[in-house]
Order: sequence, then structure tokens, then C-alpha cells
Amino acid sequence: MGEKTRVYADGSLDVRGESCPYPELYTLEALEAIGSGKVLEVITDCPQSFINIPESVRAHGHELLSEQRDGATRVYYIRAK
Repeated sequence: MGEKTRVYADGSLDVRGESCPYPELYTLEALEAIGSGKVLEVITDCPQSFINIPESVRAHGHELLSEQRDGATRVYYIRAK
């Protein structure tokens, strides 16, 4: 039986209902604002953002810690660079 590691967020961004590119843009803005080393929780339901958010945060040097799926919603935990 696998053990899940719980990730605690320092802040949360709910972009459900927003279409691309806004979830990605708001995520990058929030990561800059939250501060280095802090963890941001991002909740999205835009299918294109399921691809764009992980790629974009990695391209900008942030660390994607976890991705959770819950029906049509995904929750990302990202550590700001």
C-alpha cells in the first residue's frame, strides 16, 4: 500500500471558470507574489491549462510538487523559485 505525502500550501489560487491563457498567467503572477520557497495551490478546470500550467511553471524555474485530479478539476502544488 502506497503512502501519500501531504503538501501544505502557503497560498491558494482558484481559477476555475477561467479559460486559457488566464489560468497560466494568474498562476505565474501568484508565484511571483507569494515569494521564494513558498508553496502555491492552484485549482483549475480549464483543459488547456492541464498542459500549460505544468510546462510554464517548469519553464520559469518553479517546482511542480504535486498534481491531483478530482473529476474535471485539477489541483497543483507548486513551489515558487
